[in-house]
Amino acid sequence: MSKSPWTSLRRFSGVAAGVMAGVFAMSAQAGTLDTVKQRGTLNCGVSEGVIGFSEKDDKGVWRGFDVDFCRAVAAAALGDASKVTFTPLSASQRFDALKDGKVDLLSRNTSWTLGREAGLGLAFAGITYHDGQGFLVKRALGVDSALSLDKAKVCVEAGTTSQLNLADFFKANSMTYEEKVFPNAAEATAAFADGKCDVLTRDQSALHGERLKLPKPADAVVLPDVISREPLGPVVRSDDFPWFNVVKWVNFALVNAEELGIAAADVEKALQSQKPEVRRFTGAEGNFGKAMGLDPDWAIRAVKATGNYAEIYERNLGSGSKLGVPRGLNQLWNMGGVLYAPPMR
Repeated sequence: MSKSPWTSLRRFSGVAAGVMAGVFAMSAQAGTLDTVKQRGTLNCGVSEGVIGFSEKDDKGVWRGFDVDFCRAVAAAALGDASKVTFTPLSASQRFDALKDGKVDLLSRNTSWTLGREAGLGLAFAGITYHDGQGFLVKRALGVDSALSLDKAKVCVEAGTTSQLNLADFFKANSMTYEEKVFPNAAEATAAFADGKCDVLTRDQSALHGERLKLPKPADAVVLPDVISREPLGPVVRSDDFPWFNVVKWVNFALVNAEELGIAAADVEKALQSQKPEVRRFTGAEGNFGKAMGLDPDWAIRAVKATGNYAEIYERNLGSGSKLGVPRGLNQLWNMGGVLYAPPMR
């Protein structure tokens, strides 16, 4: 009995479907990590200039807390912390640049919110800095509390959670204000310096740096009030879970390194350690790097390049910097803060 032409067609369709499924599977595997490796450099989006977080020094070299995180990811993924191309982005540009593939990673003092993940198709790879919104005011204003800012002129950057929090704070406290909106942080600070507003509002960590940019820093003060929770962290596209995992675990590795006592200067000592948790960290045991598409020593490479979390913090924001911002909530969980990371096991 001869075979029906429909049977042959169904078989052909089945084979074709299998081939296409294989093509799609290969395409899915060729994600951001593979692209970064093939390109040989990490494209990282940073701010246009926030003291302590991301700014160019007098030699044109990018420095800062967020910059160091990019370098740690490059060290883990590429074995070389210098293989990073930094792209300065305004608040209004940052998410489109990430979604459009202009950058592989956004490390730009960005607050983690539900709307940004659910509405923009993005994923925050943990919290690198626990912050909160505050106010920088002219000393001549004679106020020591945010509750004394009724009818004040307030400079704020457009397209930020700061703008939304500002409205919530004044409404909740039955106060009014005159909003002065600017497209970027530099223009908002310049307007504050020129007297176009009495108050500048941003995350408190940034305000300490903005004060130093003023012609007369002593004429302004950061109020102690914190009106919001601002969990800042690195952001990636939500359609690439393997890359999300890489960025997330580099973040966790820097925190774990501090808790384990592994610093940049102690890498060789860590490599000789017989402690199980240290051996897993260095890649001597567990082979966790392979599961993420990385080399076994990915985590220790990151620490060797940038230091652990404490080293990055102190160098850019803390006692070793011109800001001198106390760690506060950003201390380890066993040191009075809220910082901790899942175990590497």
